[in-house]
Amino acid sequence: MSDKVKFNSNHWVLIAALIVAVLSCYLLLKPYINAIVMAFIISLLMFPIHEKLETKLPSHKNIVALLSCIILVFIIVLPLLLVFTAIIQQGSKFSQNLYHWVTEGGIQTVLSHPWVTKGLELANEYLPFHEITPQKIAQRTAQLATTLGSDLVSVSAKILGDATSFVVNFFLMLFVLFFLLRDHDKIILAIRHIVPLSRSQEDRLLHEIEQVSKSAVMGSFLTAIAQGIAGGLGMWLAGFPGLFWGTMMGFASFIPVVGTALIWVPATLYLFIMGDISWMIFLLIWSIAVVGSIDNLLRPLLMQGSAGMNTLMIFFSLLGGLQLFGLIGLIYGPLIFAITIVLFNLYEEEFQPFLNRQDNS
Repeated sequence: MSDKVKFNSNHWVLIAALIVAVLSCYLLLKPYINAIVMAFIISLLMFPIHEKLETKLPSHKNIVALLSCIILVFIIVLPLLLVFTAIIQQGSKFSQNLYHWVTEGGIQTVLSHPWVTKGLELANEYLPFHEITPQKIAQRTAQLATTLGSDLVSVSAKILGDATSFVVNFFLMLFVLFFLLRDHDKIILAIRHIVPLSRSQEDRLLHEIEQVSKSAVMGSFLTAIAQGIAGGLGMWLAGFPGLFWGTMMGFASFIPVVGTALIWVPATLYLFIMGDISWMIFLLIWSIAVVGSIDNLLRPLLMQGSAGMNTLMIFFSLLGGLQLFGLIGLIYGPLIFAITIVLFNLYEEEFQPFLNRQDNS
């Protein structure tokens, strides 16, 4: 008996209406799509813990889902609060020290260094700028130091606004996560029923989405945490505020190509200019050998097995995702690539006889 569906005009009208309805729902959910996707990904990461709780309380699905969400809050929110409190303290202290250093003649010491003097001479000779003098640089730096306080207030206000947005999205994500964990089996069954693929194809697709989601989170965020810890330790040993600059390194690690060098290169130059050659050499070697090797070794290790993607594909999926979607693109990029590869594999298997005939024709 054939299982093919014979389409008539009613079917096409229904499909067209369904497409319009789905697009309308997407437009309604578009402002919250990142929170929904993150809830889906975190539900995959949290599901082993949720399953263990469910075995203890099999007839209390609401309580188990709520406990899983509370555990997530303790895992993420409390450490973040402690870290950001320390960052604010160290950042405030650093800005005060920078202000005193500039206003008390520290910039003059730097500008009088022979290497800086030679660099200014070369810049004035070869670059198409107005003449750059130590006096102009010192004057400009003093102006920046004077406005540092108001700039910090503006930045703090922006950070507060971003933090408020983050809190709102986080609780929205928790709300979605609660239902994803509670109704996990029903949701999977509904997806399997609606998607017109065989059970084995559905299993492969769902398995790949799960694996790539986990590896993208582990690969990107655990690498950033590891680089932040290693970089912060090196900066602390070299005399910088370790927690503050370690956190900055963690964020910088998300930037393709440049990465943590955005932080440690200026730091090594500062140590060199200030005459701390031994600590400059230490920080340079530490940043290249330890911090750099974490990105080169840990990220590919954590992201291996992502739908058979090689290093080049992983690189462009991260780069393109970051460019198109922002920070969340570090998850979206590999996920889109992986789903595409799996669909190509399913296409190849489904049309294998036809493709073989084409090859032999």
